[in-house]
Amino acid sequence: MQGTVVEPARAGLDHAERILSKMPDLTVNHRLRQLLVSNLEAFDSKEIVDHERKNAAVALVVTNCQQPADIDEVIFDPDACDQAAFILTTRSARLNNHRGQRAFPGGRIDHGETAEQAALRELEEEIGLKLSNEHILGQLDDYATRSGYVITPIVFWGGSNLQMRANPDEVETIHAVPIKELLREDAPMLESIPESEQPVLKMPLGSRWFAAPTAAIAYQFREVAILGKSTRVAHFEQPYFAWK
Repeated sequence: MQGTVVEPARAGLDHAERILSKMPDLTVNHRLRQLLVSNLEAFDSKEIVDHERKNAAVALVVTNCQQPADIDEVIFDPDACDQAAFILTTRSARLNNHRGQRAFPGGRIDHGETAEQAALRELEEEIGLKLSNEHILGQLDDYATRSGYVITPIVFWGGSNLQMRANPDEVETIHAVPIKELLREDAPMLESIPESEQPVLKMPLGSRWFAAPTAAIAYQFREVAILGKSTRVAHFEQPYFAWK
């Protein structure tokens, strides 16, 4: 069902003013890495304990704009390959649930695994990327989904020119999306829906958008890791099509 779109949200306007006045340096180097580490270390991430939901982990990997994002007309600048990007995937059409949706690499935490271990395993299984604990920068808030999961987002430093390969059973395509997309003036977008009292959070992506839970995690990454804020996102709703 369709709701009313407020575009951009007031919070997005407030942060856009700060962003425009002091754009962070997004060059992939040791200074950006240290900025992300410092901001994430200063953030008190919140755990959700919910025995009715399954536990899952996702990996938000920072790399460079090594190639066109090839998604929703996101502009590629060949002169800005040293600028930071994050890895986003389009889920395979072969999957039973949430096929074709935008997502971070990730999945259910197996028995005996930590969230960090699960995120590392899923990175290798889904996109052929083998990282280690040394690449972990920090953690964002847990996010409870309508589809029955508590997601723990782990932030990784991937470095430049990653070699990745999509597992066709799980991932249709891999996208290196410029982080500057998260800093757009029209981000975030909030939409009211009749099924919930809370607004759905969306983030613009090229000529289109992607929605929570992936968008909520991306927005908190922007606020916490890039801008040094303590913004919470657990209350934001997901679109009705993602409830199943």
